[in-house]
Amino acid sequence: MKPSSNPVPRHVGIILDGNRRFAKRLLLKPWKGHEWGAKKLEQVLEWCREYAIRELTLYAFSFENFDRPKKEFDYLMDLFCKEFGRLCEDKRLHEHQIRINFIGRIWMFPKNVQERMYKIMELTKNYSKYIINFAMAYGGREEVLDATKKVAALVEEGKLRVEDINEEVFAQGLYMKDEPDLIIRTSESRLSGFLPWQSTYSEIIFLPDVLWPEFDKKDFVACINEYQKRKRRYGK
Repeated sequence: MKPSSNPVPRHVGIILDGNRRFAKRLLLKPWKGHEWGAKKLEQVLEWCREYAIRELTLYAFSFENFDRPKKEFDYLMDLFCKEFGRLCEDKRLHEHQIRINFIGRIWMFPKNVQERMYKIMELTKNYSKYIINFAMAYGGREEVLDATKKVAALVEEGKLRVEDINEEVFAQGLYMKDEPDLIIRTSESRLSGFLPWQSTYSEIIFLPDVLWPEFDKKDFVACINEYQKRKRRYGK
């Protein structure tokens, strides 16, 4: 199955969900599913490049995920260190000029995870051909709250008048300003706080019967084809 000749989305957001249920299905410890999820992510990155999707935003770890059981949390932090360390050495970032961003309250992560995040962002900061945003320690309400605090600080410092606050001014305080054309959610049929401001006019496709590690190229292309069939109205 191939996408049609209609334009593909420039920016795709994906909510990665279903790793633990996938592991349970294989009779493994729930957190072992995150390894399968990481492997799947590498495939998706290649598919996006193949179909000239220029920006990808991945909901990889939510603000609420910090409440996971300690054993699972520690396992995830070790996995992040391993995968981000490997990404630092990946020559494809430079070959394909891929910029990596981490959006969210990343200061909440252990120091060793933060160090790898900042290293990747520094290594790729001058690239713009492709952009990958990892939403980590991310929550939509938290993003809006943090943006509100930034605007309030500007007002308090006398750098901004209340009457000059508009959508453009507010958006400057968000973790990410760009808006996905398409959002894909595996395993469930809700956005779970993913990009509430930026997703206002995004096309959304839910795949409630597909767990993230099961998401294959056929599913990916089917989502692109469905997007290409839709007429985007932007509220008009």
